[in-house]
Amino acid sequence: MSEIAVRTDDVWKIYPQEPFPVEAVRGLTLTIESGDFVAMAGPSGSGKTTVLNLLGGLTDATRGRIWIGDRELTGMSGKERARLRLERIGFVFQAYNLLPVLTALENAEFTLLLRGVPAAERHAKVLELFHEIGLEGLADRHPGKLSGGQQQRVAVARAVVGDPALVLADEPTANLDSGTSASLLDTMERLNREHGTTFVFSTHDPRVMERARRLITLVDGRIEADDRRAPARA
Repeated sequence: MSEIAVRTDDVWKIYPQEPFPVEAVRGLTLTIESGDFVAMAGPSGSGKTTVLNLLGGLTDATRGRIWIGDRELTGMSGKERARLRLERIGFVFQAYNLLPVLTALENAEFTLLLRGVPAAERHAKVLELFHEIGLEGLADRHPGKLSGGQQQRVAVARAVVGDPALVLADEPTANLDSGTSASLLDTMERLNREHGTTFVFSTHDPRVMERARRLITLVDGRIEADDRRAPARA
């Protein structure tokens, strides 16, 4: 039986707003297995980013329960959620979110630094990953000296270098051209295939949807369709 990367049970996220509250996520019940490659699609306002924020512990559910592996997020303190994110969850954001004063290597090793991993071990692990994902020779460059695709690869390296149970990627190809998007997706597919990294994307990009082994469609905060299929390309 496959291990579970993330599970939700009847999760709601309701934002107080006048004159009526906004039900951004409504009754989300979902199980994602370890090693899966999942895309969440849907129109703007369908709840995709809110779901990622809930799964990552960046926002609290109004009601319902969420587990990352065997750890329940529901009821955790802010400090406990931060520790869980550091140990178990990687994030890839649309805007890269790299620190401009740090080099590519320093950005990628930041999670390991927070974990207290010794410098030599951090550097070795990041440089090995850079070689694997096409960033060899760029470790000492600052983000401003990297292309958009290279910056997003650094962000992916930062997300996966600590071997998280789950990587959440919010529109990771939105700011990239088609060739760079394809190359980035190749990288993430390879990490998924060779390292067993679990990826969950929110996306409008049909190229991401085509690569996914599971496509979840959200409409008005609910799952409208959940399709499991072989990816379009290996």
